[in-house]
Amino acid sequence: MLIEAGISTVWNVLTDFEKHPDWNPFIKSIHGETAVGNYLTVSINPPGAKGMTFKPRVLKFDPENEFRWKGELGIQGIFDGEHYFILKEVDKKHTQFIHGEKFSGILVYVMGNVLEKTKQGF
Repeated sequence: MLIEAGISTVWNVLTDFEKHPDWNPFIKSIHGETAVGNYLTVSINPPGAKGMTFKPRVLKFDPENEFRWKGELGIQGIFDGEHYFILKEVDKKHTQFIHGEKFSGILVYVMGNVLEKTKQGF
């Protein structure tokens, strides 16, 4: 997605967690320290589904470049979701915004409906 704003502006909006509910209908809240290895508390509201709260671990927090976390259902390898936000400066007034989720684990194939609603939300 191409955003008509400089990379600093995009990063500041993305990481201003208190204001996420003002513009993001899917991610309702994010709380916690963004240092690599720390856990966040994230609440999401997938379209047509019940909301949920999970505690992903911060994998990368590189200002104006990348923010990445990984959540796990119970123990690692059962159902894991790694979400990433990547920013690339196109020029001083445009930023390419890339985000996505990689799901893994033994329950991925039985969680199709949940994954589709999550995809719609993002």
